[in-house]
Amino acid sequence: MTYLLVGLGNPGPRYAKNRHNVGFMLLDALAARWGAPGFAEKFRGRFTKTRFEQHDVVLLAPLTFMNLSGEAVRPTMQFYDVPLEQVLVLHDELDLPFETLRLKAGGGLAGHNGLKSITAQCGGQGFLRLRVGIGRPPVGTVHDHVLSNFTADEAARLPDVLERGMAMVETVLRVGPEQAMNDLHGA
Repeated sequence: MTYLLVGLGNPGPRYAKNRHNVGFMLLDALAARWGAPGFAEKFRGRFTKTRFEQHDVVLLAPLTFMNLSGEAVRPTMQFYDVPLEQVLVLHDELDLPFETLRLKAGGGLAGHNGLKSITAQCGGQGFLRLRVGIGRPPVGTVHDHVLSNFTADEAARLPDVLERGMAMVETVLRVGPEQAMNDLHGA
């Protein structure tokens, strides 16, 4: 069985440490942890393919900018013949406090333009999501918040967030999405 892991973010050094790029950060951490080959550019993104236990896993970071992420996800799904229910999207989530992680299948998109693009391009919301909480800004606009870097305090705690995110992804691959949500969230 092949899974497609999609980390969401914006390409380029200007955005590299932004809250909006936590999906890229988690994807890169997984690639390093699993000893994946270096990323290549194809499908309007950077991708690599590796194995985790019994599964082939394609890791994709769209280079289309967040709002057009589906334009990279759709051709990757088609090329590797991955059904929507075997796609796991790693993304930032305003509606969760910083450090909170949640798996979610389907449901509302909470205004997240990357998820909207994937839904439109890939035929629905049947993909699994790992929502990485970045919290809402106490003041200022959401746009400025997601495109700002983590604070020094948050950056110091981010390695633990990524470690827990990697463990959640590995749980999904070991036991499947439904069992992982039950095990991790008591759903």
